[in-house]
Amino acid sequence: MSRLQRGFGLIELLIALALSLIVVLGVVQVFIAAKNTYVSQNSAAAMQEDARFVLGKMIQEIRMVGMFGCLGTITDANTGGSFNAGQVTPISWDNANLRLTLVTADVGSNGGTPTWTVLSDCRTSATAYSGAQTPASGQLAFPIRRLIYSLKNGQLTMGVGVAPIPQVLVDNVSAFNVSFGLASSATDTATSSYSSNPSDPARIRSVRLSLTLTDPSNRVSNQTFNVVAALRNRLP
Repeated sequence: MSRLQRGFGLIELLIALALSLIVVLGVVQVFIAAKNTYVSQNSAAAMQEDARFVLGKMIQEIRMVGMFGCLGTITDANTGGSFNAGQVTPISWDNANLRLTLVTADVGSNGGTPTWTVLSDCRTSATAYSGAQTPASGQLAFPIRRLIYSLKNGQLTMGVGVAPIPQVLVDNVSAFNVSFGLASSATDTATSSYSSNPSDPARIRSVRLSLTLTDPSNRVSNQTFNVVAALRNRLP
């Protein structure tokens, strides 16, 4: 057989197969790395979206804390005095049970049934009633909701009302903390320190929220999100 008619030998075939295998393995490794990057980025983006939703909602409500109408003195028309009997502490944090309670003016008209409604003529009278109420001529209605955010079993929940039924807002929460920015006195406006258990609510000027989310599949490390919301209404 002439040299021009000779084909590939076994050694040449083995070398070609080995080189092809190396190229294929390299392509597979690049594909796997790209896929892992895509999955981890999607997981991180989902965590950021969850945190943005929850914290944005809480900031909006914190800014309306303590807004109970246009008069400072409110008559309680509820049986048992639920509005004035310790239910309207505008904001409180139970560090032992990881529970944040807000009493806030309803934002917009899509907040659902209010816990109370304050009817006022903004001159001489303001009265709190349970649930939704229709103002009479010459009156304004201020819907007030009592919201409770709580962390339990890795879920951040929210309940509305005096005896709320918790609803899950976000899963895979590993930490939820609240601290309050305090002024040096009730008349100062600037925040000088932070505390999770302030002795004088009148010194509260802002609220710092911290939320840590975890990926159950461990595709991305835990992410902690921190925001600060300033109070628009002075607390009593």
